[in-house]
Amino acid sequence: MQAASADAAHEENVRRILEAAEKLFRIYGYSKTNVADIARELGMSPANIYRFFRSKTDIHEALARRMLGQNEALARSIAALPLPASERLHRFVIDMHRRTVETFLDAEKVHEMVVIAIENQWGVVENYIDGQCRIIQSIIEDGIRSGEFPPQDSAVSAKCFGAGMTALVHPQCVSQCPPRNNRATPEQTADFLLRALKTAPAASASAAAE
Repeated sequence: MQAASADAAHEENVRRILEAAEKLFRIYGYSKTNVADIARELGMSPANIYRFFRSKTDIHEALARRMLGQNEALARSIAALPLPASERLHRFVIDMHRRTVETFLDAEKVHEMVVIAIENQWGVVENYIDGQCRIIQSIIEDGIRSGEFPPQDSAVSAKCFGAGMTALVHPQCVSQCPPRNNRATPEQTADFLLRALKTAPAASASAAAE
């Protein structure tokens, strides 16, 4: 019981530190916020913060992991919907793009956090990309089993599908390439990627059978 209570207290302190840090990062920006600011926001000393995180970088990494974890939860909820695979993939493209716009680009300070995560916490981002690819692959495999998609190498198809939607879900791409007449809409991109899955070449089918 005592160990469980100590673990709960630890988790609560971590949660409070991350929420305070995210609040300050959003208001003042990552580069203008330090550990002393976070401690002041919580009414504690910087030494207390260092009991839970070694540095501001560690706090930011934990925040990046938490934000990306929320994205992954959304992706998993879409994959679990009782819908045909093609409808789930279409929704995946649209909803993940919408979340990128709403979560990562709602303010300049948030975008700074994302850019720093991409540049400095690439391991966290890489793990997230791998997880998203596995979710896409699972939906494609459902589509192959149901006959919506022809037999194909689901791992390769998932990587290509993910690459095809990168411009819609990569925060820097979305921020630097706003919607214009000479760019495909999220709906057009989703439709195009689904047509590719439904007309997979024979080479992909033979690779899947090996």
